[in-house]
Amino acid sequence: MASVYILFSKKLNRFYTGNCLDLSKRPDEHLQGSYMDSFTRKANDWELFLHINDLAYQQARQIELHIKKMKSRTYIENLKRYEDIQTKLIMLYR
Repeated sequence: MASVYILFSKKLNRFYTGNCLDLSKRPDEHLQGSYMDSFTRKANDWELFLHINDLAYQQARQIELHIKKMKSRTYIENLKRYEDIQTKLIMLYR
């Protein structure tokens, strides 16, 4: 099963949104700089802010793109604050 995850860097005061099949490894890969051209190489203090698990891969990809299209810090913070938004996203991209 796939996951959507959002990382936060205090140094950059920015969020990063991604998706993966194995959430247990992915945040560490960003911290180690495994992705050479990735935005996450700009900082080394990324913390897992939010994750949505148990998704089909295509569903995770669509939710990731939806979050990125919103281009809103408030939206990301509300995703964590109000679980019903997450539920609606999962239902929307079934």
